[in-house]
Amino acid sequence: MTSMTLAEFTAQAQAEGYDQVLVREWEPNLQLDTHTHPFGASVLVIRGSYSFTVGEQVRQLKPGDTFKLAKDVPHAEHYGPEGATIWVARAN
Repeated sequence: MTSMTLAEFTAQAQAEGYDQVLVREWEPNLQLDTHTHPFGASVLVIRGSYSFTVGEQVRQLKPGDTFKLAKDVPHAEHYGPEGATIWVARAN
């Protein structure tokens, strides 16, 4: 679990050069096959869980976990039985 507020996450993201912050809600058991994004991202998991796959590396993410992803990096996502809420900072 994180003690960071959305306002704090946004301020930190802007200080790091990200220009957009979104709250994303993902439905239970959603699977997103390998894809890319035209933006870099910094993510904080707020609720739920999911697995995040880049190449052969699979990370199991839970509330409080963070990661950064450069633009155009192929990855896949599989959300857990309760879905997930994540905060995403984007560098467009």
